Amino acid sequence: MKKIILLLTTFLINIHMNAQTKNGDQQKVAAILKQMTLEEKVGQMTQVTLGVVSTVTDGVLDLANLKKAIVDYKVGSILNVTGHALTLNEWKKLITQIQDESKNTRLKIPVLYGLDAIHGQTYTLGSTLFPQNIALAATRNIDIVKSVAKVTAAELRASGVRWNYAPVLDCGRQPLWSRFPETYGEDVYLGKTMGATAVRAYEEDGLKNPTAVASCMKHYLGYSASRTGKDRTPIYLPEIELREYYLPQFAAAIKAGCSSIMINGSEINGIPVHSSKYLLTDVLRKELGFEGVIDTDWEDIIRLHTRHNVAPTPLDAVAMGINAGIDMSMVPNDFSFYKLLLEAVQKKMVSMDRINDAVTRILMMKMKLGLFDNPYPELAAETNFGKASYQEIALDAARESMTLLKNNNSILPLKKSSKILVAGPAAQTISGLNGAWSYTWQGKDEQWYPEDSRTILQTISNKAGAANVVTSSVKGFENSQNYDVEKLKAAAVNVDVIVLCLGENAYAESPGNTRDLALPDNQRLLAEAAIATGKPVVLILTEGRPLFITGIEPAIKAILMGYWSGKKTAEAIGDVLFGDYNPSGRLPFSYSKSMGEIVLYDRKPSEDIREIFNENVLMNGYDPLFPFGWGLSYTTFDYSDIGLSSSTLKANDKLIVKVTVRNTGTMDGKHSVELYTHDMYASITPNMKRLRAFQKIFLKAGESKELSFTIDKNDLAFVNGELKTVTEPGAFEIMIGDKKANINYEQ
Repeated sequence: MKKIILLLTTFLINIHMNAQTKNGDQQKVAAILKQMTLEEKVGQMTQVTLGVVSTVTDGVLDLANLKKAIVDYKVGSILNVTGHALTLNEWKKLITQIQDESKNTRLKIPVLYGLDAIHGQTYTLGSTLFPQNIALAATRNIDIVKSVAKVTAAELRASGVRWNYAPVLDCGRQPLWSRFPETYGEDVYLGKTMGATAVRAYEEDGLKNPTAVASCMKHYLGYSASRTGKDRTPIYLPEIELREYYLPQFAAAIKAGCSSIMINGSEINGIPVHSSKYLLTDVLRKELGFEGVIDTDWEDIIRLHTRHNVAPTPLDAVAMGINAGIDMSMVPNDFSFYKLLLEAVQKKMVSMDRINDAVTRILMMKMKLGLFDNPYPELAAETNFGKASYQEIALDAARESMTLLKNNNSILPLKKSSKILVAGPAAQTISGLNGAWSYTWQGKDEQWYPEDSRTILQTISNKAGAANVVTSSVKGFENSQNYDVEKLKAAAVNVDVIVLCLGENAYAESPGNTRDLALPDNQRLLAEAAIATGKPVVLILTEGRPLFITGIEPAIKAILMGYWSGKKTAEAIGDVLFGDYNPSGRLPFSYSKSMGEIVLYDRKPSEDIREIFNENVLMNGYDPLFPFGWGLSYTTFDYSDIGLSSSTLKANDKLIVKVTVRNTGTMDGKHSVELYTHDMYASITPNMKRLRAFQKIFLKAGESKELSFTIDKNDLAFVNGELKTVTEPGAFEIMIGDKKANINYEQ
């Protein structure tokens, strides 16, 4: 009892202290705001890219242009790099020079610097790169997500940067989309759980602490739902779908304490999101209660005029965006926004109240980050860069992402005495294992990767011995020699198995746009040649989105999905191939068979139906090559029947769901246990199944463990025809593995 009282007392004291700190910060911000001129306020709302204040040499500032930006135009924020990642010392010098210049302004307001640290600190040389979000989702391990975000925050802060444009919370329901690998996949629960975990990990130490950064959830809202899959193209979504599949991730991140948000640069139903007062103010501010900074994406205020054509002039575009609820404009290449917003206020197109509201939020974020106390790179933060333990975290994350899709006749794990041919464009690539945002924006320039980065060929040779390994591959993903069919056939003559490494080279955003997801012809022909040798083929896929392999899959003996899993991708692949690690990843998306039939796992009943004739109905409409949640292991797991604390769930009660899992094989391994529900009948057609909870466990061979899940009415909820999130009375099915149980919900 004494311990409980002590904990409660400590909790209440912390709440009181946090409230005092917040009130103190608010008072300081209010005092600064009173002293600010209109020009200083508009400057705080202006964000430019580093190139505006740089020379042609990466990391070297043009001091005259820097003064122009900060002193003359009072710019409040700078972002990005000019070409490639910088060293820690280069960042330290650059940030110091920027903050030195801010000291020359009248009020000495520090500059807020932001970077896209998407899967690790993207833009510092020697930083630790982790799996992309799509691969982290495959781990089904929130502890991994937390660890990755903690290291990213530490290395970002060590670089002198305190604002991270992450995590991406767009729901990956369109696999054509070029930013698909930045998502947590097609499921809402998976996305909101992992996204909220990342937000808390970035910020929970306290933003003044040198281990934390301000996070920025993006891209609000519906950005990933492009009709064609092209980046920044129109989205057409009924609001019921928007609220069911795309809004919950942002609501969860707001509850987790996210400091800022970046807006979708596309349009929804003809309305650019940057101009939507309904989405930015009514939903985001009033309904969800978001109090942080709303930032635009790249150039998206002016594009209301130049691209979306909803604003007849650039001046109208600025007024439209700010009145909708934007706080800061990523201009980013000039000072046009600053000039136009001044004009808009002077012409009373934008009120001073709206300006003061936006600037207050910006200053509050700077205050919380400790920039007013010390805007310079912190020595305490620098000591957190490049720790050896980060490499172990990267390896664990890559290992747990590995998803074994197929293993006919248990061809895997391979014997280390096997004679192996390693082939394909991904065999000797580094960029194709890391993907987007890897030391450069596109991630393709391998000269910036750490010298100790390993290829798949290297790790296989290390495992099996160089004498047992031959290759027909060369460096350079696009090198034509990687697709030389005759070279592969000749190399395969005396081997036992072919490890064929296919997939995608790195890309980011619009350069990753594609017309279809077909495996490129040169890769398909290479696969067909490998199969034609008669040697067993093990396919390794390192890709950001699911390329169609339906035509070659039947003849492939084993398939390992490696995703873009960061610095340790190759090591993780090698560990799985030879049984030094038992794979435990699960697909975070449905791996479809063709472009003509992309159906998601949480489909509607009518999507399950194929009607040949009215009297001839087949329930196989969801027929992917590999379903959502699929993932094999080198061992086997059995489930007991599901145990329920009650067969009835009442309005404000909780239901305990128990199941015992047993490792029935001969190898130790990790295993993700997933709980799904199915609403049998509802006022709108219910989904066939929805993921509601998951736990990842480790079981030794022969070991059993009882797991307990707690669910309530919110885990059964959906968005109804009136756009309300409700739980309706009736029957529900609970599914774990191959087991089912029925419950009734009563209001």
